[in-house]
Amino acid sequence: MESGQVLLQLKDICKTFGGTRALHKVNLAARTGEVHALIGENGAGKSTLMKVLSGAYQADSGSIEMRGRPCVIDSPLSGREHGIAMIYQELTLAPHLTVEENLTLGLEKTTLGFVRHQRWKIREALELLQHTDIPLKAPVRTLGIGIQQVVEIARALISNAEIIIMDEPTSSLSAADTRALFEAIRRLREKGIAIIYISHFLEEVTEIADVYTVLRDGETVGSGEMTQTTIPRIIQMMIGRELKDMFPRIDHRRGELLMRVEGLDGSPLPRGVSLDLHRGEILGIAGLVGAGRTETLRRIFGLDPSLSGVFQILEGKALSLADMTPQRALRMGVNFLSENRKEEGLATSRDVAFNITLSRLPRYAGLNGWGLLGLRREKEAVEGWIEKVNIKCRGPRQTVRDLSGGNQQKVAIARILEEDSDVLLLDEPTRGIDVGSKVEIYRLVGRLAAQGKGIIFVSSYLPELLGICDSLAVMHRGAISTIKPVSGWTDQEIMRVATSGN
Repeated sequence: MESGQVLLQLKDICKTFGGTRALHKVNLAARTGEVHALIGENGAGKSTLMKVLSGAYQADSGSIEMRGRPCVIDSPLSGREHGIAMIYQELTLAPHLTVEENLTLGLEKTTLGFVRHQRWKIREALELLQHTDIPLKAPVRTLGIGIQQVVEIARALISNAEIIIMDEPTSSLSAADTRALFEAIRRLREKGIAIIYISHFLEEVTEIADVYTVLRDGETVGSGEMTQTTIPRIIQMMIGRELKDMFPRIDHRRGELLMRVEGLDGSPLPRGVSLDLHRGEILGIAGLVGAGRTETLRRIFGLDPSLSGVFQILEGKALSLADMTPQRALRMGVNFLSENRKEEGLATSRDVAFNITLSRLPRYAGLNGWGLLGLRREKEAVEGWIEKVNIKCRGPRQTVRDLSGGNQQKVAIARILEEDSDVLLLDEPTRGIDVGSKVEIYRLVGRLAAQGKGIIFVSSYLPELLGICDSLAVMHRGAISTIKPVSGWTDQEIMRVATSGN
C-alpha cells in the first residue's frame, strides 16, 4: 500500500468491566508510514483500546477494519496474524534465552521436526534498525535496556507486523537510547509501517508523531495533525481544564540537618558517595541511566549491600552502611519508593487496603499488635489515604492490578506515607504516569517537605527536578557532584556534568 493509505480503522469501540465504562464510541485510524500518538491520562482507556486491537480483549460493540474490510480479532494470535504487534512498557523478553531465541520465539519453523534457523530474516530486521552488531547468541539479560528494546522491535518485524503499538517505549531508556529508538521509528515509517505510539512525555510525542488522538474518561476528545496543536492544548484536552501550574510550589523551609551519608561504596559507586539532607528539603539527583542514582538509594535503605560508608540520622548513633537493612532503615525513620512498582513496590494481586497497611498491620491489631486485626480501623485509615492521595478506585478492596498506572503509583506512595518516616527516598516517582497525576505527586511532595520531612528525589526528567527541588546534585559513573541550590544549575550544566563528570 502507498504511504498515507488507511490501514486500520477502529469505529465506535465500547468496552465495560462490570459497572465501569472503560471505552465509549472510540474512533482511531492508522495509516501506512505514519506515527499516530495515543495520548491520555492514566485510566483514560489507552491500554484497554490497544488490548482490544491486539486481541487481548474483545470489544462489547463497535468494529475493526483492516484495509477497508471488516475483521475480527479475538485473540493475540489473531492479532498477530493480522499484522499487529504490541510492545509493552514492561518488556516481554525471556531473559535466560538468547537474542536469536527471543526473536523467533513462537515463530519457529520446522522441517521433519527440527527447528530451522531464520538468520536471514533476523539479519534483515536488524539491518533495518541499524543494529547488526547485536550478538545473537548472547542471553538477553546481558544486554542493556535500550538494546532489549531494539530486540522487541526486531521481533515485531520478523512477525511481519504492519502495525506496531509501542506503550511507553522510552520510560526506562537513557537520552541516547531514546534518540536511537526515534531513528528506528523513522526508518519503520519510511518502510510504510504504521506506529501507534503511547507516551506521557509530551515533548517526545510532538517530536516523533505525525497525528494524535486524545482520550479522556474512555472517550475520544480530540485528534488532528501534530503540527497544528501545542502541548498546553493537548494537556487541556487530556485533563479537561487548563493547567496553569505544572510544578506547583508548596511553601516550605530548609531546616536542621536530618541525615548524613559518608563514603557510601560498592559497584557502581567506586569513588564513594557522600551527601547531607536537611528537614524540609527536596534534594534532586540527576544523571544518566546507570550513573548510580538508583544504587545509591537502594544502598542507603539497605536493599543492596554496601562495602563501606557511614549513615547517621539526626542526633542518632552512626551506623555502618555495610550493616544497613530495610528493617533498620525503617526503624531509623527512612523509607524507600522503588522505581519498579510492579515487582518491588506493590503486591498487585492484592487489594488497595492490603498494600497500604501491610507494613504497619500491628498498628490495627489488639494486644499491642499480637491480637486480631481491627478491619474497621484499617478500612477507615485506608479510606483516609485514598482521599488524601486522590487514588481513583472503587474502594479499599479493589485489586491493585485493576488500577491505572498513576493510581498504582499513588497506592505505593500512600504505603510509605502510612509509615510516617522522616526521610523519603523516591526513585523515579512519576515514571509512566500522566500529567495530571504528576502534578498531584509534585504537590504531595511539597506538602511533605512543609511538614519537615527530608526527601531525595531521583528523576531522569530534568524539568521536574528543576521545577520542584530545592537543591540538586548530578551523578556520573558512580560519583556525585557538589550539591547546589537548583537556581545554580541550568539544563546545559546538568547534562555536561552527567555526561563528562566535570
